[in-house]
Amino acid sequence: MELEQAGGGFMIVAGIGSRRGVTAEEVCAAMRAAMERHGVKLCDISLMATPAAKGGEAGIMKAALDLGLLLVMVPHKQLEAAGARAVTHSERVVALMGVPSVAETSALAVAGRRSALIGPRFVLGPVTCAFAREAEKGQETSKGMETA
Repeated sequence: MELEQAGGGFMIVAGIGSRRGVTAEEVCAAMRAAMERHGVKLCDISLMATPAAKGGEAGIMKAALDLGLLLVMVPHKQLEAAGARAVTHSERVVALMGVPSVAETSALAVAGRRSALIGPRFVLGPVTCAFAREAEKGQETSKGMETA
């Protein structure tokens, strides 16, 4: 799969973490605030990613739909594989999910093995958001991910 966007730029993935019961409005607000913080525009984002365990969250699914983004539900193995590249380490998240940052590992896993975070995760209320950028032309996303 070629990940370069039609406009010539490389793919940016928005990784989302949240508490249970999050609303689409909360997810969208966190995305907007994170985009402003990191200088990312909605048109720059190719995909939204969240752990498969969170993919069933109605608020996350509706936010992806509202923002016009395809939601990728990342299997736990892929989150773990990206864990060493996360810059944020939350003991609470490690205890609950087994990875240092849900948002960061989701974004990194989908953006590819050589991807890098644009910055650390952004937290707004019950939502965390992180952006990862594909590093090299022609990379492929990790296998085994589901899309919604």
